[in-house]
Amino acid sequence: MIVASVGLITLASGTMLYRAKRVALSPNSKLQGALAKGRDKTGHTLGKPDAPVVLEEFGDFECPPCGNLSEPINQLERDYRERLCVIFHNFPLANHQHARDAAQAAEAAALQDRFWQMHDVLYREQALWSKAADVRSLFRAYAGTIGVNVAQFEKDIESEEVRRRVATDQQKGAVMGVSTTPSIFVNDQPVPVPQLNPAGLRAAVDAALKGKAQR
Repeated sequence: MIVASVGLITLASGTMLYRAKRVALSPNSKLQGALAKGRDKTGHTLGKPDAPVVLEEFGDFECPPCGNLSEPINQLERDYRERLCVIFHNFPLANHQHARDAAQAAEAAALQDRFWQMHDVLYREQALWSKAADVRSLFRAYAGTIGVNVAQFEKDIESEEVRRRVATDQQKGAVMGVSTTPSIFVNDQPVPVPQLNPAGLRAAVDAALKGKAQR
């Protein structure tokens, strides 16, 4: 399949391209306070909000490395169950032509409680819609396949509420020093670039669980 082949190619070469300008973050009490304060107000949660480990991602639906990590992160949540909460924030990059439209499509679906379904289909079909001339028609089709009221979806995708949600996510990312995608934090600690892969994220979750157990 096209998506699979694109994923294999970009996993090796594309990842560093999109991560090269990532800003290094260091623990900061004000930063951690802002993160904790904002967690229950922004982003979309998968799993138990009070789980001992929280994996928080700032992602761009048109970013191939984000697409490569989408299903592995979903699998982590399934594997760790009540021990892991996943939070996703939209962080569309300006150099991606359709990234903001995709973020707004996800938020429009979220207004009908279908965020994660749209999240998954956008990443799964990334190789198709990211090159499409009429991206909105594809998003409408995806909305229909996940059980969204398409007429309402078309109204919501350009609404002030949807635009505000995307802007709020980006503002939070900016406060945290995020400049590119994927940017991932595990229990408020940034995951280093070399560890942004399925095995590395699993190791980060395991380390966080071990740290909790030792307290």
